[in-house]
Amino acid sequence: MATSRTDPLTLEVIELIGGVVARYHEEYDRAAATHTLTGAQARVLGLLSLQPMPMRRIAQKLKCEPSNITGIVDRLELRGLVERRPDPSDRRVKLAAPTEDGIRTARQLRDALDFAREPLAELSDAERSVLRDLLRRMLGTDADADTGSDATGDSGAAAL
Repeated sequence: MATSRTDPLTLEVIELIGGVVARYHEEYDRAAATHTLTGAQARVLGLLSLQPMPMRRIAQKLKCEPSNITGIVDRLELRGLVERRPDPSDRRVKLAAPTEDGIRTARQLRDALDFAREPLAELSDAERSVLRDLLRRMLGTDADADTGSDATGDSGAAAL
């Protein structure tokens, strides 16, 4: 028998997930502000620090309009944190890629996000694996994928 979407347990889980997401965004925005970045700029930078990608792909990963990403990448490029380069497999496509400064800033942003580190550290490896697999399942990603997959990305979480 299928669980109702409005049963008390489901509602509590949804509320808890919302709380985690809210904390993540609050802390991300605070960390970004210390680098004079917006939260969106920091999330794009974090995603690019994993691998260069076309702006359309960034927009898909962060679930926003490509035109928004273009503006964000423009501002990051002006700051010297990102550069555009031709895609080696298709020179018609431009990739956004972090500069050395961008990689360093993305690492500092990641290091500043510690709201979940301590609670996660209290879980065993097996518990963290179960949590990861359940989150991947909820997101519809491959449970056998490596940890650099969409499941760890920021849906706006990218990647930091």
